[in-house]
Amino acid sequence: MPSPRKPRVPRTGSGQSSPRSSFQDDEALDASRLGSEPTGEERGRVSLGSSSKVTVLRPVRDGDHGDHEDDYADFADEWHEAPEDSHDEDTADASEDEEPRPPKPVRARGWGARRARKAAEAKAAEEAAASRDVLAFPVPRARRVRRRVIVIAASAVALVAGIMALLVFSPVLAVRTITVEGTKMLAPAQVVAALKPIQGRPLPLVGPDDVSRLVTPIVQVKSVRTRAVPPNTLLVTVVERVPVALVKQSDGFSVVDGDGVEIAKTKDQSAFAVPVIDASGAPIAHPTFLAITSVLGALPADVLSQLATAKADSVDSVQLKLADGKTVIWGNSQDRDLKAKVLAALMKANATPVKGQPPVTVYDVSTPRHPVTR
Repeated sequence: MPSPRKPRVPRTGSGQSSPRSSFQDDEALDASRLGSEPTGEERGRVSLGSSSKVTVLRPVRDGDHGDHEDDYADFADEWHEAPEDSHDEDTADASEDEEPRPPKPVRARGWGARRARKAAEAKAAEEAAASRDVLAFPVPRARRVRRRVIVIAASAVALVAGIMALLVFSPVLAVRTITVEGTKMLAPAQVVAALKPIQGRPLPLVGPDDVSRLVTPIVQVKSVRTRAVPPNTLLVTVVERVPVALVKQSDGFSVVDGDGVEIAKTKDQSAFAVPVIDASGAPIAHPTFLAITSVLGALPADVLSQLATAKADSVDSVQLKLADGKTVIWGNSQDRDLKAKVLAALMKANATPVKGQPPVTVYDVSTPRHPVTR
């Protein structure tokens, strides 16, 4: 910022000026400034004086008294320059008698330094105030509602989990009653006896795999389904193996199902309405024997009950003999469901012989899409 005082320029031709003349020049310069209108930069900071001490006049606003004490000191330090040659001899003698004063601390001068210091102090004050007083804004209503919903949901889940754990691991839901359904060849007591290890176990912990593993030794059981009936009942539905044929043995007959599994023994052939398999050329578990049983397992119950015997020389030459003497050429075990439907339709269509035509004695369903009767 430019200085409001103009530098002293020695007068031309006057030689070296005396201290007194320099002081007079300063007075003349100050007087000229007093009579002139200050510029925009000089307005508010005009200096007046008639001696080596400078008096500063500055407009003061209300409320600025305390804040501008340092400004006056800085301004006075900045613009106060005592002329080296302007002191009187009396002043010099008096200063020699006085004790030397300690030097003033060096301060940063200039409007730029003062403004930087003021800005730093204001920033520090703002940071201190911000650290002491923190304004807490209210939480938005949507966030409060969401937080409340989350807390309620978590509490509900924890409550349900606690109740479930109490019910699952407590004896309140222990298995005390086992009910068996779907048995024909078996007595329900046989299944209940096999499931005795699960009695007393918590009902929710009993699964179908546990029941299946326990009833596997019972050959008549093909599969089981379970259903829990709170508080203490386990309902077991048994799917039994279906007998499809009798196999002549030395001591009677073996009853087998469609998978070739022996499920019972009997001495009375009429106890089961199924054909007798000639196992002379194919013992049980032989592929040819399994081909015969798989064919018999695909037949409807009404057709199966009309069969007398079944035999096969190979897996591709299965033949069935009906009780009325008619022959069924089946072929292999492929498309057995379709062949069973075609055979049932042919037997129904030829149940009543047509006048003038010979009765049908052979049903050939080895090619089910082109069946032949003769």
